Amino acid sequence: MKKANIGIVGATGMVGRTFLKVLEERNFPIDNLYLFSSKKSAGSKVMFKNKEYIVEELKEDSFTKDIDIALFSAGGEISKKFAPIAKENGVIVVDNSSAWRMNQEVPLVVPEVNPEDLKWHDGIISNPNCSTIQSVVPLKVLHDAFKIKRIIYSTYQAVSGSGVEGISDLENGINGGENKKYPHQIAFNCIPHIDDFMDNLYTKEEMKMIEETKKILNDQNIRVTATTVRVPVKYGHSVSMNIEFERDFELSKIYELLENVDGLVIMDDIQNNIYPMPTYVQDKDEVYVGRIRRDFSVENGINMWVVADNIRKGAATNTVQIAELILNYL
Repeated sequence: MKKANIGIVGATGMVGRTFLKVLEERNFPIDNLYLFSSKKSAGSKVMFKNKEYIVEELKEDSFTKDIDIALFSAGGEISKKFAPIAKENGVIVVDNSSAWRMNQEVPLVVPEVNPEDLKWHDGIISNPNCSTIQSVVPLKVLHDAFKIKRIIYSTYQAVSGSGVEGISDLENGINGGENKKYPHQIAFNCIPHIDDFMDNLYTKEEMKMIEETKKILNDQNIRVTATTVRVPVKYGHSVSMNIEFERDFELSKIYELLENVDGLVIMDDIQNNIYPMPTYVQDKDEVYVGRIRRDFSVENGINMWVVADNIRKGAATNTVQIAELILNYL
């Protein structure tokens, strides 16, 4: 694999630091590495492969450097402003915010699901919502085989999805302190409210899952609904998925198909109390699936429980996997 010059925007944040960790673990072939952050964090020192790097302030001329691929995780407004600037300078952007996901000219990619969509990028590629990523990994092969008619998502999302502020709210709450990030105490509680509420009474997070699922699976006819909930867990999102198919199926075939999906692990041995849980998936890159069973309330339905590390597969690892694919086209 050829080497590339890599830029990281948001290098000192939770996902940005995980970018570096995953790049090192996967031995991504980097020639030169450039790290960018806000003015507040500029000047920070970061270690990567036993070498110290100084984080630079992100500016409009930052991308005049010889950068091949830039990994963004600094929020939607930063992405909206700087991704086009990077693109104009010949940089391929892989963006981890929601800024470009529903833009029809920007591919929304999960490498195990729709890598072919990378071929029509025009300089910007979008990384999906964390809960959507782990959901579509098992959904794709099932949709191809049985054609999905309807999906009902219910999520149990870790506080790290809100960054360090979310983790602080949980830790402070456990110790009797006040919450600053969330509208209610998250310690010992569940909050059915992730992102802003919209006019249709859904939250933005719920609408992300609904619309992104259709785009990634390339099927606007799938009926999707979602309820997203923040829970007092540090790392690892869990998703309960109720899926209704157009076609009949055998449960054994469901297992057979899922066993052959790259990046997916079946944990479903209820006799021994084995099923995916957030504590197990932390620091892992795979998507874990369990509690697979028929839904007897509909003709062709199943229930599944899907868990993944939201900072890794749900953000950093998926982004790095996209960058690995891009190297094939450079």
